[in-house]
Amino acid sequence: MALVVGYHEARLADLLERVREGLDRYDSGELNAFELDELIHRYKRAARELWKFCGDITGRSAHFIARTLEEMQGRGETIDWWERGNPERPRQS
Repeated sequence: MALVVGYHEARLADLLERVREGLDRYDSGELNAFELDELIHRYKRAARELWKFCGDITGRSAHFIARTLEEMQGRGETIDWWERGNPERPRQS
């Protein structure tokens, strides 16, 4: 369970860093209000996908998710949660 909680917190922090960078870009004039708004919506979609992946961190699902994370780590695989929040990405069946 600690593996899943740690992973979830670390990936959520990564996503929040994107929001922090967006706010900095808005403050510097690089982004307008609409662009920042879209960035925040993308964060929300990405965070929702992360929450769905990590799921209920009790019981069997926690063990399944932990095993999945260990296997992914062993293969050097990662999930780009920010990209998962992109509504323009092609959907996989």
